[in-house]
Amino acid sequence: MKILNLYAGIGGNRKLWEGHDITSVEYNEDIAGVYADLFPDDTLIVGDAHAYLLEHYKDFDLIWSSPPCQTHSSFRHNINVRFRGTPAKYPDMSLYEEIIFLRHHATGKWIVENVKPYYKPLIEPTAILQRHYFWSNFEIADKEFAKDHIRSAQIPDLQAKHGYDLSSYKLPNKRQVLRNCVSPELGLHVMRAANMKQEAML
Repeated sequence: MKILNLYAGIGGNRKLWEGHDITSVEYNEDIAGVYADLFPDDTLIVGDAHAYLLEHYKDFDLIWSSPPCQTHSSFRHNINVRFRGTPAKYPDMSLYEEIIFLRHHATGKWIVENVKPYYKPLIEPTAILQRHYFWSNFEIADKEFAKDHIRSAQIPDLQAKHGYDLSSYKLPNKRQVLRNCVSPELGLHVMRAANMKQEAML
């Protein structure tokens, strides 16, 4: 299956995917460098994932998009903004732009992932797993995963959780990079659902 992995980070969602032709897009050069080391066989684009989607959405069997989540986060709003003086920000509407765009234009399977927001979502998700909302054009079955203590987890815990060792990399906010990862087990669960859909289409 030919897969487009947008806002790839260091590839938490992608870690357990095997046997696929994967193109990933990450705008941060330092983070993209880590991804390139971890997944040398993938095609890596250092650039704007939102723009890349618009230009290449017809080229893939499956699109996974994880737009920036910070401005939607319930933790940022309920704790940092309300009690710690963090500046409030407009929610990044690229999330909903991509859901609407893919619903009406995508020719293959697609998934958009984000955190549970502090507001009622403007478009209801098709699945809720751990702390994640998923919008997709195929069914993702519910599944129990180990409880996620990601808000309080420190770098060693996060590295153990995701199976990454970033000690040799100089990243400005290593903890945030790790916190942004979708767990590999969850990524595999969603990919298996996509594969079932692919087999049904054949």
